[in-house]
Amino acid sequence: MNERTRGLQFLDDSSGGPCSCTALRKASRRVSQLYDAVLEPSGLRTTQRAILVHIARCGIPLAGELAAALVMNRGALTHNLKPLERNALVVVRSDPQDHRRRLIAITAKGRRKLAESEALWTRAQRRFERAFGESNSTALRGALAFISSDAFLRGFAHGSTLRRRVEHRAGGRTSLSGV
Repeated sequence: MNERTRGLQFLDDSSGGPCSCTALRKASRRVSQLYDAVLEPSGLRTTQRAILVHIARCGIPLAGELAAALVMNRGALTHNLKPLERNALVVVRSDPQDHRRRLIAITAKGRRKLAESEALWTRAQRRFERAFGESNSTALRGALAFISSDAFLRGFAHGSTLRRRVEHRAGGRTSLSGV
């Protein structure tokens, strides 16, 4: 085993090592790859489907509200909205009350595409629960919901230099800035 292959073996450490962030990112990428493969016949990726689901549930959100609800920065949201808009699954328009803000609406075609992807998403979800276990899956979703919550964000920042960087936004949402 040479130096290069030793390094690759270290990079392929499936235990995730001691870094929670790295372990979460690796798991997230793997699950996204698996769901994307199942969703492929619909033409939607997991992130795009999540955006459509959220818009369908909440109506016509502002871009900033949608990004915050998905725990996504605005640049990533814009990147993921472009193909949805290009394929006429969503419409992005200026807020008539403040033209600097953008409203995102799902179209009839977007609702049909979302309905078309439902059976595929259900198949991916069942496969995940079969592989990971139903009770483990439920516990994982609960833990991940807490990790993506404002309460976890405040707890993470509490008592550290990050505390000063917690921004409190309208609607009770918080985020870390400059981190």
